[in-house]
Amino acid sequence: MDDVYIVGVGMTPFGRLLDRTVYDMAGEAVALALKDAGCERGDVGSVFYASATNGPLQGQTSIPGPIAMRRIGIEGVPVFSVENACASGSSAVNLAAQALRAGSCDIALAVGAEKMNVPDKAKMFAVFDGGWDVSTVEQNKAQLLAMGEGVEAPPGTVSDKPYSVFMDVYAALCRHHMKTYGTTQRQIAAVAAKNHQHSVHNPLSQFRQPFTIEEVLAAAPITYPLTIAMCSPISDGAAAVVLCNAAGLKRLTGAGGRAVRLLASVIQTGSNRGLDEPHRIVAHLGARKAYEQAGVAPEDIDVAEVHDATAMGEILNAESLMLVPFGQGGPAAERGDFTVGGRIPINPSGGLESKGHPIGATGLGQIHELVTQLRGEAGARQVDGARIAIQENGGGLYGIEEAVVAVNILARP
Repeated sequence: MDDVYIVGVGMTPFGRLLDRTVYDMAGEAVALALKDAGCERGDVGSVFYASATNGPLQGQTSIPGPIAMRRIGIEGVPVFSVENACASGSSAVNLAAQALRAGSCDIALAVGAEKMNVPDKAKMFAVFDGGWDVSTVEQNKAQLLAMGEGVEAPPGTVSDKPYSVFMDVYAALCRHHMKTYGTTQRQIAAVAAKNHQHSVHNPLSQFRQPFTIEEVLAAAPITYPLTIAMCSPISDGAAAVVLCNAAGLKRLTGAGGRAVRLLASVIQTGSNRGLDEPHRIVAHLGARKAYEQAGVAPEDIDVAEVHDATAMGEILNAESLMLVPFGQGGPAAERGDFTVGGRIPINPSGGLESKGHPIGATGLGQIHELVTQLRGEAGARQVDGARIAIQENGGGLYGIEEAVVAVNILARP
């Protein structure tokens, strides 16, 4: 029961899908994943349904998972609703793996679905307000924005249009890295340009327009050093993953040759740390646990999908996952190390910036990409010889970092 396999993945296109409901997107993703696994609805023993906006945007609080699954014909089994901010989908995978290892079922389903584009724009943007401690909002802002002090925004690099305060937070993270390690705006733009170029080859990506570094830098400013081309959009979409243990794999006789092993699944929360303690970063702590659990090292990784709500996220997470040393993410990005064909390809899907970011489906979309890569089925964005992959997916904010981070390591059998 210790061995866990991913045997099916399914994903809708991500994007501004105004004619889709959360239920029909969830249904499409589940149907694709079940078909990929070669199993039926009745084979599923447990379901873990991830969402963060079904309640505030569709009004379906408390039991979004059971409602969604009954509507698509999955009934009579345990269904758990999972909410863990942007890490909700990856948390669903972790819980499914736990259920399989415990033997409570042999085949489990992780699903994530969000309908974030709604007519009420104020309501749409308000869903992000609960992503930190709501009892200490002003304290949160002061602590996070202080990280960017010492780097001034040049004239004309701050938008006069309203945007989420979290964009100011992301910009502060950028500025702290810039003053600590010498990271440049051009290096951050190199990440965004690379991800937009990757997304051209991903038919499920929200954006498929290539950008050069110069075009990313010339895009409309959000707040220095971020431009709009460096930031993830608001997205609709769904993704699903079918997992099983060894007993389940024997039942799914047609899935064995395409099964991918889940070597490690870690959920890590943070702790109080100082800005000068990068080795205590929540994603770094989670990565160390995942490598130990999987029995592999950072140099064994062939491809990665990391959380890049802004392009700076890819630099920070590449460092936290030990794919490059702390402070070297910017130069590595500018050299092309993170490009398909480079030393360690990151976000061949296009990342959140291009593929899209429907919160509860985001982590499952990352896993969809990595399974596709490990099977050798990614087409023009395929990483040659990919055998071991790592996924990192963060959610919310607490203190000076994410409130929760998921790290999963996958491998070809």
